[in-house]
Amino acid sequence: MRSLLIFGLLFLSLIGANGLKHFPKTYVMASSTDSVKLPCGTKSQTNVTWKFDDDDVDLDDSISMDGPDLIVKEVDEATLGEYTCLTKDETASIFLLLEVENEKKLDSLLSCRARSYNCAFSCIWTAKKYEAVRLGLGPHCRDGGDLCQWVYNTHQTQDGRLHFRLTHSLTPYAEESSMLELTAEAIMDHSILRRTKRFYLRDIIQPDSPTIVSCQNVGPNITVTIHPPSSWSTPHSFFSLEHQIQFERKDDGKVKSPQWVLSSTTMIPEKITKLRVHSRDSLVQSAWSEWTNWASLENVIV
Repeated sequence: MRSLLIFGLLFLSLIGANGLKHFPKTYVMASSTDSVKLPCGTKSQTNVTWKFDDDDVDLDDSISMDGPDLIVKEVDEATLGEYTCLTKDETASIFLLLEVENEKKLDSLLSCRARSYNCAFSCIWTAKKYEAVRLGLGPHCRDGGDLCQWVYNTHQTQDGRLHFRLTHSLTPYAEESSMLELTAEAIMDHSILRRTKRFYLRDIIQPDSPTIVSCQNVGPNITVTIHPPSSWSTPHSFFSLEHQIQFERKDDGKVKSPQWVLSSTTMIPEKITKLRVHSRDSLVQSAWSEWTNWASLENVIV
């Protein structure tokens, strides 16, 4: 009994490794109510037989052939998996996968951020239950076409989140008139999720934190000089940032926020103990960057 249990676990492990944790080269996605055609991928289209998970396919009222292709009239859990088309000299595999229909919108599964208007942005996939995920830009990916240039995650964090880096061909110096079209596909068991969202690059802009360069006494105030992050688009005269300074007064220990500032140099009251800064694109009023670490005034005063 113990040996049978071990064998069963090994079998399930192999099935998962071969069919459930990667994207098959060829597959058909169907809903549970679909009648679907599985095309035979061999060059020869004569004397064709079909296998399902290494067993011969029994043709009946629910599964039939249309020339060399296989027709599955009622898709359910028992019909999902790998099908193989065989001729005298060739074999070709195709997977039948169930479309995930009840999943939330893509915004709840994926977050994207551009650190600048340069040619790349990053995305983080947060849904841990999926075994494999890939992203693609453009209309070819919307329908899962062969011309889609899929991007796979660069790494996985300890909490299970998948990180992606995507590149685009938008010109940073021209007015943005075209939306990016991002498609995500995700595999879980023999099910596949496909979702597409459209957005402007400016919608996901969030700069890195700026740098507090120096503070200088000017009369009753202090002038703070702030530089954009090194990752921000150049020239900075064209890609301008606005900054907000948060500081703590010496007299009351409370955190105060001054008015919006539209240049890299700003004035704050003299009697403060520490300060920090964050920035955003001043033109589109993007998401704010993360705050810098608190800086003690005595360490930045000149």
